[in-house]
Amino acid sequence: MSDTRPLLWHISLSHYSEKVRWALDHKRIPHRRRAVIVPGAHMVAAAWLTRDPGNFTFPVIELDGGAIADSTAIIAALEERFPEAALYPADPDERRRALELEDFFDEELGPHLRLLAFHELGNDRERFEAVVRQTVPGPLGRNAAGAVAYARTFTGLRFGVRSEEAAEAARTKIVAALDRLEDELGEDDYLVGDAFTVADLTAAALFYPLVLPEEGPLPTDEPPPRGMERFREPLKERRGFKWVEETFRRHRRRARKTAATVAHA
Repeated sequence: MSDTRPLLWHISLSHYSEKVRWALDHKRIPHRRRAVIVPGAHMVAAAWLTRDPGNFTFPVIELDGGAIADSTAIIAALEERFPEAALYPADPDERRRALELEDFFDEELGPHLRLLAFHELGNDRERFEAVVRQTVPGPLGRNAAGAVAYARTFTGLRFGVRSEEAAEAARTKIVAALDRLEDELGEDDYLVGDAFTVADLTAAALFYPLVLPEEGPLPTDEPPPRGMERFREPLKERRGFKWVEETFRRHRRRARKTAATVAHA
């Protein structure tokens, strides 16, 4: 008998993949996951899965006989097919605001934090190799030095992460996104209304490589790259930083506990 559960193709450390994993777990959707561990291989897989030669990005989900790329489109499809627990507010104005904030953090935070994270990892080979050993199974993980050399070359060509000028521009964008997060929150616990929505999920998931919450996918038993730690240090006491930590504690841990007994049974 074929397995009809949704199949998520993802990158273990990707914050966009974490956004979709979180949505699946929040909704308690039984599903399967396949991680691509070789940098660049996901580009071929994404184009093949979606039958779109112009699509090179993960995550991709196989759902109801088709394949959907892009975290925002995936969550929209999940909301349509699995309406509970809802991530879109019922009120039209609140829904519009939640989707606008999802788009903002997708475009104005996600790419810049990805660039900075790879930039700082590339400047700290010891930490990069430790991450590979802890997160990549098999021969590739055991040959951490070779995997890091390949990853540095790939991310340098794909995202321009070797440029210090690009990294500094990314830092500016990340702080601006943190400012926006705090402005939107005000004194509230949630970005839209009085409940957890796609806006909160997106902001928290895409900030995770900066905040490094215990519930996130990156191992936290070793310090982050030295450059990232210098950048993080003055931000740790800010309300937005602490809000990300608290949102993971309140909503990600519970979702993962549920997923352990429901989604992957």
